[in-house]
Amino acid sequence: MAGRGQGGRVAHSPVRRSGGSPFPPIAEYGFLSDCETACLVAPSGNVEWMCVPRPDAPSVFGSVLDRSAGGFRFGPDRTQIPAGRRYLPGTNILETTWQTPNGWLIVTDCLVVGRWHRTHRRSNTHRRTPSDWDADHVLLRLARCEHGTVDLSLVCEPNFDYGRHAESWEYEAEDYSSGVISHAGTNVTLRLRTDLRLGFDGRRALARTTLREGDTAFVALTWRPEDPLLPDTYLQACSAVDRTTEFWRQWLSRGMFPDHPWRRHLQRSALALKGLTYAPTGALLAAATTSLPETPRGERNWDYRYSWLRDSTFALWGLYTLGLDYEANDFFSFIADVAEHDDDEIQVMYRVGGEPRIEEEILGHLSGYEGASPVRVGNAAALQRQHDVWGVVLDSVYLHTKSRDYLSERLWPVLVRLVEAAVAHWREPDCGMWEVRGAPQHFTVSKMMCWVALDRGRRLAQMRGDVKSAARWKTLAEEIHADVCEHGVDHRGVFTQYYGSKALDASLLLIPLLGFLPASDERVKATVLAIAEELTEDGLVLRYRTDETDDGVSGVEGAFLICSFWLVSALVEIGELTRARQLCERLLSLASPLDLYAEEIDPHSGRHLGNFPQAFTHLALINAVMYVIRAEDAEAYARPSPST
Repeated sequence: MAGRGQGGRVAHSPVRRSGGSPFPPIAEYGFLSDCETACLVAPSGNVEWMCVPRPDAPSVFGSVLDRSAGGFRFGPDRTQIPAGRRYLPGTNILETTWQTPNGWLIVTDCLVVGRWHRTHRRSNTHRRTPSDWDADHVLLRLARCEHGTVDLSLVCEPNFDYGRHAESWEYEAEDYSSGVISHAGTNVTLRLRTDLRLGFDGRRALARTTLREGDTAFVALTWRPEDPLLPDTYLQACSAVDRTTEFWRQWLSRGMFPDHPWRRHLQRSALALKGLTYAPTGALLAAATTSLPETPRGERNWDYRYSWLRDSTFALWGLYTLGLDYEANDFFSFIADVAEHDDDEIQVMYRVGGEPRIEEEILGHLSGYEGASPVRVGNAAALQRQHDVWGVVLDSVYLHTKSRDYLSERLWPVLVRLVEAAVAHWREPDCGMWEVRGAPQHFTVSKMMCWVALDRGRRLAQMRGDVKSAARWKTLAEEIHADVCEHGVDHRGVFTQYYGSKALDASLLLIPLLGFLPASDERVKATVLAIAEELTEDGLVLRYRTDETDDGVSGVEGAFLICSFWLVSALVEIGELTRARQLCERLLSLASPLDLYAEEIDPHSGRHLGNFPQAFTHLALINAVMYVIRAEDAEAYARPSPST
């Protein structure tokens, strides 16, 4: 039966009392990360999504996609709605405050990061230079009664392999403090340790107690196969939270954030992007989840737990804007890794370990979030031809190289391959930036991004003193530029989605942002304003209109948040600063209660749609906010003072 694992028993997952759905709104999830795995925590205190040991591995907690697919709740008994939630400032550590009939409780959740501990043996997964910090592979949850009395309960109910295999807990020691559960098929073993008294009922680990003012409790879950770094006491658990706090704040302190009311949005976006990195290889995930629907109860459900070269390089662009550029070094090494092991053309996406194989599979036993099916794992778009990826990578490398005046000799042959791929294929149709599953087209932005590949390749060749390559690529770039300006513009002087089309496409907002044409060009202004007026719903930008674009999927979709943030940046470019600020303020007001964003938003209800949190959205937020702040600063400097 759909929605049930092989164990056959429905999981104990909290049910919302309002709205008619047992699933929390997507925007209400909290996001935790240790830069090796991630999880989503519902307002009820239930961990409803976690995949171990990697973010693209099968889930152990999956109730975000089916209420029987496993969860892990730690919180007050019989109270499901918290009084408040927040991240500890400057961290990805979640704090939830509960008011119960008889008292107040604070629960702190984090994925633990500690000092580098691999002192005697090298890691089997790390390929990048070790830092001072490393994931402990521990999900840690602390509870403290602040006032009165609170009945505390623990229910940890993993359901392995996307809810297909329910196993049974066993005690690990002579007392009631620890348990172990394993699944041979995925080679995952979970260990649970707490200062409560555990009991087991099949796949459910249970504990309950009454806390009085000043009382504390903790529970820690690890998937580390050997030498588990689990705390034995509440004091040790607090020390682990302190170390994790130090890690996040030390990392964030490297950034350059303006003293501005929007600073918190920039910092939260930066922390979200850092949380979506996979530290062992330098890969960066598009999102932490799979199959959260872009259309309520629809079929636009995709797996985003992989590293798209496009999304990753755009994300680095956002971090670079804030001065957080260390991640760029690791990601460029990741690109070099996959290119050296890929004899064919470089794919548009890879697994976080660099593996190219990403077969798409439908999980028919899962009901899907609020009934949205099918639930997919893997992504068939990995096999698509998307011509924009070469330009995105070259642009990111160029920005990074220009700031450091250094280009890795190992990376240069890879970049040459990317430029030559653009040379070989720019005249051909492709599936485009949006990975449409309809017929390939001569997408205007794909052609433009091939120009970017050649233009940035030419600049990098000049920096290396390779005059011959620079001259050749410059000539070819001019040919592409002329072709786009001839065939990609309609009778109004507006750039269109693909050659010969009358449809608009929000990716055309990248034309001024990537320097294809100056913002003063009338075609740029006409395109930006046409998108703002004709490709919006209630002021928020669509990718394209689904009734005008054959994307191979039925149903409508929400407004794409990255496109709305692109519009902010483009409006600044063409001098519409007031309009840009107003749109930016509105977009920031649509953030989740924890200042996170999904991929899309319903322009009428404000409901978040799609996978969560979404790297693409957060990187576009950073760029848009910085565009507005810098433009306002420049305007302030240019404005005469009252005494003049």
